[in-house]
Amino acid sequence: GLAHMVMSSKLNVDLRVLVCAVENSISGDAFRPGDILTARNGITSEIGNTDAEGRLVLADALVAACEESPDMLIDCATLTGAGRVALGTDVAAVFVNDDEVAHKLHVCSAQESDHTWRLPLFKGYKKMLDSKFADMSNIGNAPYGGAITAALYLERFVSQGTKWIHVDFMAYNTASRPGRPEGGEAMGMRALFRMLKETYGTK
Repeated sequence: GLAHMVMSSKLNVDLRVLVCAVENSISGDAFRPGDILTARNGITSEIGNTDAEGRLVLADALVAACEESPDMLIDCATLTGAGRVALGTDVAAVFVNDDEVAHKLHVCSAQESDHTWRLPLFKGYKKMLDSKFADMSNIGNAPYGGAITAALYLERFVSQGTKWIHVDFMAYNTASRPGRPEGGEAMGMRALFRMLKETYGTK
């Protein structure tokens, strides 16, 4: 949706879209708790929870995207249930490593009534990803702060100096409302598009 809006509006950007889809499924060669996986950039992850598979694929996509030195990197994922627990079903959690970009997104979110809320990349929680056998675990070692530890995990795969927005959303309407029927919802899409348009303009 967002990519289509960017292309159809001819924003002044060179757009690259990576679709990092993954399915959690059982098979003879599926990874198991305790396995060590090596990412595209060489960082190793101990599998603490096989249900945290999305971030493993997303991590590789972030590394691949950073190889082209983008000015801005945006990922959108139905990554955690913790984000939904923190903010409810109608507000997308966003993590941003640049305060100016975060402020622009916050303003655009309010202007579009497309609700997002910034959560912190709190460095104090990094220790929750510690592993004795790998560079880090793919899951936090405590039952709280899950959206934050997931974002901190992904941050390790973003190149220094790259402006990065991570959107952790439910992407689903639990009930029908005017203009927003029950079912899949592109949460944050209008806010992100407005921010990109105001930042980069059109060709």
